[in-house]
Amino acid sequence: MGAAKIKKGDSVVVRSGKDKGRSGTVLQVMPKDGKVLVQGVNVAARHRKPSQANPQGGIDRREAPMAISKVGLADPKSGKATRVRFETAKDGTKTRVAVKSGEKIDG
Repeated sequence: MGAAKIKKGDSVVVRSGKDKGRSGTVLQVMPKDGKVLVQGVNVAARHRKPSQANPQGGIDRREAPMAISKVGLADPKSGKATRVRFETAKDGTKTRVAVKSGEKIDG
């Protein structure tokens, strides 16, 4: 697989699904599964019975993985979702560039 278009720590916008339009920071990328974990987006609630470790029980809310194709990198200028292009500098380094604004993402 080539260079990653979306990396941990990136700011992304959800393009489709129940959380469409919401944005957050990437917590984890799972390239083999094609999934991504975004802070505060696609939150799943699990009802937990009281146990010895957790005598209170209750509802656990945590982010669930979502398809990486559902998120787009947030444009550094506008904050809207954009595609990512790679540009190679004269010294051979690759940098990610936002297609919408032409703004460099890293470096």
